Amino acid sequence: MDHILIVDDDPSIRHLLRDYLREMGYEASVAANGAQMRQVMHASRVDLIVLDLMLDGEDGLELTRELARGHGVPIVILSARGALLDRIIGLEMGADDYLPKPFDPRELLAKIKVVLRRTRGQPGAAPARARTDRYSAVIFDGWRLDTQMKQILSPEGLVKSLGGSDYRALRTLLDHPNRPLSREFLLDQVFGKELSPLDRAIDVCISRLRQQLGDSARAPKLIRTVRNEGYLLAVQVRYEP
Repeated sequence: MDHILIVDDDPSIRHLLRDYLREMGYEASVAANGAQMRQVMHASRVDLIVLDLMLDGEDGLELTRELARGHGVPIVILSARGALLDRIIGLEMGADDYLPKPFDPRELLAKIKVVLRRTRGQPGAAPARARTDRYSAVIFDGWRLDTQMKQILSPEGLVKSLGGSDYRALRTLLDHPNRPLSREFLLDQVFGKELSPLDRAIDVCISRLRQQLGDSARAPKLIRTVRNEGYLLAVQVRYEP
C-alpha cells in the first residue's frame, strides 16, 4: 500500500484528502507544516508527498528544494499559487507535478498515480525502462551516477542528491550520449506528457543539472544546447554492472 503524505495548513483539505485517499486504497498521513512533515518521514516510509506552497512557518518552495535534494521522494505541489510562473518555480525546485487550487480530488489522484508509475518505471508510465537503470552506476567525465541511490558523485568525491525529474533527465541524456535530443522527447521521457508552447519544465531540469555538474550556463561543455533541436550530452559514457 503506497503511503501518501499530505502537507497543508488547511485542516479541511488535509482531512478531505486523507479520507479520500484512504477510500482509494492508499495509506494517508497528514502534516500542517514542515516540522510535522519531517516527523512523519522520520517515523515511516513515505512514497509521495502532496505539498502546499503556502504554509505557516516555512515556505513550501524551500521544503520542495529540501525534499528533492535530500530525500528523492516524489512531490506533487498543490497550491493556490497556480500562475505559470509559480508552476515553473515549483518544477525548478524539484517537484514532479503541480496542481492549482481549487482542485478536484480525482484529478489529484490521477496525478499521484502517474507520478508513482513514472518514478518506478511501472507499466503505464510514459518512458520505457532506461538503459542506465540496468546498471548500478554510469561513469561520465569523472562523474559517477548511482542508479540505486539516484545521486551523483563528483570527481572530487562530493555526493549530490538528485530530485526525481532531474534524475530522469540526466538518465535520458546518458542513455543517448553525443546525440541531440528534442525538448519534446525529453519532456515525454521525464514528465510523460507533450510539450506545450509555454512549458519550460525541461529547460528548468537542464538548468538545475548544469548547476549540479558545475557546467557553465553561458558556455556549457557537458550539456550543450543544440539550436532548433534541444540538448546534447557531450561526453563518453561507461556503464558498471
